[in-house]
Amino acid sequence: MSPVRVLIADDHPVFRDGLCTLLELFEEMLVVGIAATGEEAVLMAAQARPEVVLMDLRMPGCGGVEATRRILRSDPGVAVVVLTMLDDDDSVFAALRAGARGYLHKEAEAEDVRRAIQAAAKGDAVLGARVAHRLVDYFTAAAPPAPPVAFPELTPGERAVLDLIAGGLSNTEIAGRLSLSPKTVRNRSSAILAKLRLRDRAEVIARARDAGFGRSF
Repeated sequence: MSPVRVLIADDHPVFRDGLCTLLELFEEMLVVGIAATGEEAVLMAAQARPEVVLMDLRMPGCGGVEATRRILRSDPGVAVVVLTMLDDDDSVFAALRAGARGYLHKEAEAEDVRRAIQAAAKGDAVLGARVAHRLVDYFTAAAPPAPPVAFPELTPGERAVLDLIAGGLSNTEIAGRLSLSPKTVRNRSSAILAKLRLRDRAEVIARARDAGFGRSF
């Protein structure tokens, strides 16, 4: 079985050289290139034809996210695994939206990097433990409370009539629009006045428009 062809893209020489030395210890992997900028990563990916790119995000030039996008645009078969110190939500989602197949923090163990490269080469998605926890926290976070509903004391039918009243329609026009009898519209209009404790139609229109009703007219 031929070794997995890996391109390393990182602007820190010590980390980059250490990573290269580490991968050379694995017989099933072959380092085919080392890039120090986003532009170099894009160019070397086209020349060296790696199967997996280990991509840092903060690099001079176009940066890791844009480099990932360009590499995959030219060759969608390449698997990009982000290996970075960044694990904030914006960085994670930007990389995944760009097409990265994996995301690891630089504090990951050597064996984690090894497994990530092997999995990415097979087409699997790989997330480090820290990143996976962030994604779980993000998607399980409590949803913000829904805004309060204006005039909760009104029934759905009364709210529909109120919206048309706020739009300036007469009772006859409202009856035709909602396919109701004029008597039903009058009854609902009277109920609206009573429930909202308003004196006349003008007050109804003013209160309803302040609450956002009638904006589609």
